Amino acid sequence: MSNKRCNEEYKRRIHKVQDYIEGHLDQTISIEELSIVAGFSKYHFSRIFQEMLQEPLAHYVNRIRMERAVFLLAHRADKNMTDIAYELGFTDSAVFSRAFKNYYGVSPREYRQEYSKNCKEIFLLSEYNKNTAEKEWAGNPFPVTGKITIETLKEKTMVYVRHTGTYETLAKEYANLIETLFVHAARQQLLVEGENWILAIYHDNPEFGQETQFRTSLGLTVPEGLSIQEDGVLGKVELEGGMYAVGHFQLQPEQYGDAWNYMYQEWLTNSGYVPRNSYPFEVYRNNPNDNEKHICEVDIYVPIEPILF
Repeated sequence: MSNKRCNEEYKRRIHKVQDYIEGHLDQTISIEELSIVAGFSKYHFSRIFQEMLQEPLAHYVNRIRMERAVFLLAHRADKNMTDIAYELGFTDSAVFSRAFKNYYGVSPREYRQEYSKNCKEIFLLSEYNKNTAEKEWAGNPFPVTGKITIETLKEKTMVYVRHTGTYETLAKEYANLIETLFVHAARQQLLVEGENWILAIYHDNPEFGQETQFRTSLGLTVPEGLSIQEDGVLGKVELEGGMYAVGHFQLQPEQYGDAWNYMYQEWLTNSGYVPRNSYPFEVYRNNPNDNEKHICEVDIYVPIEPILF
């Protein structure tokens, strides 16, 4: 196996571990089970993980839990400390509170109170095109609006390639990543006209996460019945089903941030729904190069559930 193929296979296995961690944050995760997911010896797995991500395994799991915690504290007022503790795999609220304070320097209750007080001032959730968005925000809070529908999505299988880093580096590498995705999907005859969704899943919330650690999966859904081989480049994961708010937009490339802000700041806060514990994603419905104005037809899927009073 060439050095490049070997490196790609290592990346694929670590991405698989990341997917597993995200799906099991409500449980105690042992190094033994993660090493089995990765297909590495448990005696070497931690070192390999740290080498690949430049972050120790325990620190990574804790960081993902803490970033999820601040999101729940900020946006899920219906959940108390015990609810959040159990959802993130802590034995009780006291253990969760100590872990949170050790990580952020304030207690979860103090954070929630401070966020609630400060969020009376409008803030941007999206980091896309930050300078442009901030400039437009002052004169027009929601320069982009779209039709929102509530849809129940069936679970779908998808293949993906992953980018880790800022949205600026993602934009620079996007074309190469999409080309890689399509080339490897075509080799496995996974492309079926009219049946593949092209999408991007955002695993980290830009309001709370570390910018250089943002994970984005560029993927293709695969019709049922097709055999998928994780070939060292393509990963495979299930796109979670359930209830979603779907924003239907026609956008210029610089307007993506405005669309996300409209969904989270305008629509969601007045909808009677709250974000569900899953990841939002974009589905690309056209090729913007096929029209003169380069309009992008995009559906933004936000996982939701009804507010419980």
